[in-house]
Amino acid sequence: MKKNFKHIRISKGKARVVCPIFEESKYPYQGIGIKLGDPFALTYKFYAHKNFAIAIDGGTAASGLYNQYHRGNFEKFTNADTLGERQSISYLSHLVKSEWVLEGKFLYQQNATKLLKGLQWYIGAGWQWRTLSIEYEYLLDLRFNETEIGRFDVNNLTMGPTGVLGFEYAYFQLPISAFIEIEMYADVLEDPGWTRFQGGIGLRVVF
Repeated sequence: MKKNFKHIRISKGKARVVCPIFEESKYPYQGIGIKLGDPFALTYKFYAHKNFAIAIDGGTAASGLYNQYHRGNFEKFTNADTLGERQSISYLSHLVKSEWVLEGKFLYQQNATKLLKGLQWYIGAGWQWRTLSIEYEYLLDLRFNETEIGRFDVNNLTMGPTGVLGFEYAYFQLPISAFIEIEMYADVLEDPGWTRFQGGIGLRVVF
């Protein structure tokens, strides 16, 4: 029994749907979407050229990952010199009211189609701004076995450079791209020398 196989041709228009970042002559592209991780953010990317892009993320930090760090900062925000003789202050708990993050990154991209069609890898550097509003609860040990529970609020702004390494995949039936990335942040204002790994996964609609 003879079988006939039909040769299927994909037009350029269809190709753009299958892989939105498909034709080098069509740059620049733009993408907007969501990033899950640290931070949980809205994300925008401007694909200026096949090898260069700018990304801007804005959202909230994964505060649960910073519990130990915020706990350790309690003593920095208290002044033991104001205590009387035999008085002491100790940490009880803290509540993060908000922890917002905004960052911008310049990216260099290269195709990784030898590994997987539609795959790119990228590296980059940028700057991150962070705002924190946190409430600490403490125990004040007074004289004669008398104790008192108190609270105080801390609001601060800090910032620092970031470095990023990631992969982006754009070969779907829809004009979207998926990405995964890891970042390194270094504080230069509020806690100079403190570093933190960040990152996440996300999706962007590309147009």
